Amino acid sequence: MLDRAPDAVLNDRTAVPARGRALLVELYDAAVAGAAPGPITTNALRDIDARPEQRLWLFAFGKAAHPMAAAAVSSLQRTRHTIVGGVVVAPETLPTPAATITTLAGDHPIPGPRSLAAAQRIGELAAGMRSDDVALVLISGGATSLIGAPLRGLQEADLVRLYGLLLGSGLDIREMNAVRKRFARWGAGRLAVALAPARTHALLISDVESDEPADIASGPCTPDPNTVHEVIAILQRTGLYSRIAASMREYLTAVAHGAIPETPRATHPAFAHVSTRIIGSNRLSTEAAARRAEELSIPVVNEGSVLTGDAARCGATLASALLDRARESWRGCVIWGGETTVQLGTVTSGTPLGGRCQELALAAARVLAGGGDAARGITLLAAGTDGRDGPTDAAGAFADATVWEAIRASGRSPEHSLARHDSYVVLDAVGALHRRGHTGTNVRDVVIAVLE
Repeated sequence: MLDRAPDAVLNDRTAVPARGRALLVELYDAAVAGAAPGPITTNALRDIDARPEQRLWLFAFGKAAHPMAAAAVSSLQRTRHTIVGGVVVAPETLPTPAATITTLAGDHPIPGPRSLAAAQRIGELAAGMRSDDVALVLISGGATSLIGAPLRGLQEADLVRLYGLLLGSGLDIREMNAVRKRFARWGAGRLAVALAPARTHALLISDVESDEPADIASGPCTPDPNTVHEVIAILQRTGLYSRIAASMREYLTAVAHGAIPETPRATHPAFAHVSTRIIGSNRLSTEAAARRAEELSIPVVNEGSVLTGDAARCGATLASALLDRARESWRGCVIWGGETTVQLGTVTSGTPLGGRCQELALAAARVLAGGGDAARGITLLAAGTDGRDGPTDAAGAFADATVWEAIRASGRSPEHSLARHDSYVVLDAVGALHRRGHTGTNVRDVVIAVLE
């Protein structure tokens, strides 16, 4: 398929290798489908340990909550299990999969009034659990914010500020959640404690590099492996300790001195009633995209879930590697998975708008712009599998040899936008954004490139 020269055409704003972008969208869609929550949830429930006569409760939180819940209800109804109640919390409301289940929308990526209402509803349902009940908890990325609410004694506004500070800190998701779960009502295994002594089955779709249950959605049903001293160290290292609310610092100090208990440890009796399984991850997405490339007879290299660190540096590194391949006359598709970070630092004016995938693409575009003849056949797409990159309506963005200069020709400074982490507007101005909408899954990001 890649033996022919790419068809560069004019879109409404800039010259782009349109066929390369169309192929990338097809491969991205395959990556999203590879982690489709419905089928993997159905497969996971085939051997659920619950008797049909037991009361069963369903909790689903995260960007994949709706399809996971729908698949679970369908499977449980076929096996004649009775769902007596539950709640689904996702970025948007959809019709309930069962009359006994409430669907709510939470706020993301910062908790808001809807998140607080969802957290309250979870508490009301957990209070009604009996010892012979079964709780099925379906967890996917985004749940930390969607059901975000502070611990008793802490203020909602302080939690919101904390989340905002962490999102701009450059911390990876593991360290970010180590901090967030400290102050979150349902993080750090506290949901498992609230559901005990009922039997809890937690099925997780991973959106973190480690694929560790404690790191996914701040670990609602998983004991916390981090000590308070580690959390304080993270905050101090990033300069955030003095910027969080005084009440939060006082809380950490009280835990450090033993006046307030640590987060639930693995020895807590509640975890004797919990079984946890990872059913989906970024690996499924990269493998699905690679299979689709092979079906199209395209040579493919799947680098796996290796993306990490600063988004701009990562974009430049990937683009340089692609140029090296192109100079060796290699043609085909290269796929990476993972998740980078953006450290906002101090912006002197205005509020930058973008996301880690958009920043990666913009940085890649700068390198490709200077790549000469080798760059002409390279097209790259960086996008979140959830369909939303940062606080924007875009899943991510394309990069090729034309994007950087097209931004300059539009009267904007791509260097300034990249330095300010303000990638959205300039990429939008030259038609380089990929808008997909919520995909119903969330297994981090994929970067796919084709060399023609």
